[in-house]
Amino acid sequence: MTKPHLLLTFRTFRPDGWQLAACLLAALVAVPVAVIFASLLHPEKEIWAHLGQTVLASLLTNTFWLCSGVMICTTLLGVSLGWLTGACSFPGRSFFTWALTLPMAIPAYVMAFIFVGVMDFTGPFQTLLRTLPGFERTIIEVRTTPFIVLVMSLTLYPYVYLLSRSAFMSQGNKLMEAARTLGLSPWAAFFRVALPMARPWIASGLALVLMETLADFGAVSIFNFDTFTTAIYKAWFGFFSIQAAAQLASILVLFAMMLVLVEALYRSRMRYHGSARGGSAQTRIRLTGARAVTATLFCFFIVAVAFILPVLQLIIWVIEAAGNNSLPNYNSEVSRTLLLGIVAALLTCSAALLLSYVKRTSPTRANSLLCKFATIGYALPGTVLAVGIFLPIAWLDNHLQNLMEVMFTIETGPILHGTLLVMLLAYMIRFMAPGFGSIDSSMQAISPSLDEAASIYGVRGFKLISSVHLPLLKKGILTGFILVIVDVVKEMPITLMTRPFGWDTLAVKIYELTSEAEWERAALPALYLIFASIIPVILLIRQSEK
Repeated sequence: MTKPHLLLTFRTFRPDGWQLAACLLAALVAVPVAVIFASLLHPEKEIWAHLGQTVLASLLTNTFWLCSGVMICTTLLGVSLGWLTGACSFPGRSFFTWALTLPMAIPAYVMAFIFVGVMDFTGPFQTLLRTLPGFERTIIEVRTTPFIVLVMSLTLYPYVYLLSRSAFMSQGNKLMEAARTLGLSPWAAFFRVALPMARPWIASGLALVLMETLADFGAVSIFNFDTFTTAIYKAWFGFFSIQAAAQLASILVLFAMMLVLVEALYRSRMRYHGSARGGSAQTRIRLTGARAVTATLFCFFIVAVAFILPVLQLIIWVIEAAGNNSLPNYNSEVSRTLLLGIVAALLTCSAALLLSYVKRTSPTRANSLLCKFATIGYALPGTVLAVGIFLPIAWLDNHLQNLMEVMFTIETGPILHGTLLVMLLAYMIRFMAPGFGSIDSSMQAISPSLDEAASIYGVRGFKLISSVHLPLLKKGILTGFILVIVDVVKEMPITLMTRPFGWDTLAVKIYELTSEAEWERAALPALYLIFASIIPVILLIRQSEK
């Protein structure tokens, strides 16, 4: 039954100009993925033999332990905090509801260099520790697996927290009361009733966490912890072997695609149970006495460790650098970062608006699949996307140079490679999902009767978008625009691997300074990134409170 249905779907898919443009956007995502998979289908035996003898085993082991550790820690933190703020009532709950999302504003690589700068042998913590009796010769090695798991968990647990909190809020207290009347203890009711019902939400959050963990480049670089992302970078820029980088990227793509499927599977199983917003004050579980104090202290401890103390440490470093007259001027990096963010957001949101319009005007299964594929770039790690774009761009560049030489006898040199166009293309592919998500949500809220009324007066296509849709999409477009800007501002591997020579951004500057253990000088650009990243966090908080 499925095969004839799919065949009929694509037989009736007759694209017009708008749909052809949407197909082109989907093709932009398909090309890097196809290039990476092509390298997997045609393996270089010498490269794989070398990788197998040197780094492959350690990469797989490190990636396994990192993902396992982060998954366990984010589950424990996210689910417990989601339960407390979503289903319980205790002093400070309203404050912690939004404060617990603030660690999302700190990029993992910023948290990593703060931790290493404070906890390393020459840092203030171990220096103070060695002044205590009995600890004079104590040395704590901080660049180890448990510590990087801790650092990444502190920045990624909000993914699980937000989704599990939504799940628990949807359940209400009636289910727990029913479980208690059947003789279950509070702990048994939680594990046998509330937690199983929230499992799809939690699994979806964990899939997002694992995507971010696999894609991370900055934090693992600071910890000198080799994973596939750092190996891809070293293979390309250290050993100058783009083929080796592509071979490694193919493995990472397989992991990322599996996570995409898992996330989509569990997201489809999400259901609201009980009342639509079961987390009202009347239905919350009221905590009193020692339980209330413990809940408040636990939430405050997480907020302090994951956000307040790191930001304070950055401020201290900035003040110290300013006092020593060693605080550099980052105006050029700030201007380049903002310029890239704004231009990338304009391109991405324009493309997202086109996709959303095609999906609205032709709601076929083919167009739905087209939109889903066009937004899958968010699951691709930046290092993978950089390799996947570089190879076809280099191929096209060589042919353009040959064409110019044959037709006009002009030796042009690189035409596309090493330009801002390549970097902006990579940004658009990578961050199409957040732009499309916010715009499409607003587009779906527009009544179809408006389109029908406009068509009566002959208003279609671009005129329909500009005169009818755009005024009603301002909020969604602004949200998508801000989300894309902030993602671009924080993005490190794509910028580092595709930027034109000398085109440094704040993220690249942080990478260069932290590579030399210049923690104080990296503090100011890190603060810039955190303040910029707070904006989408606020948007998420407002959305979750609706």
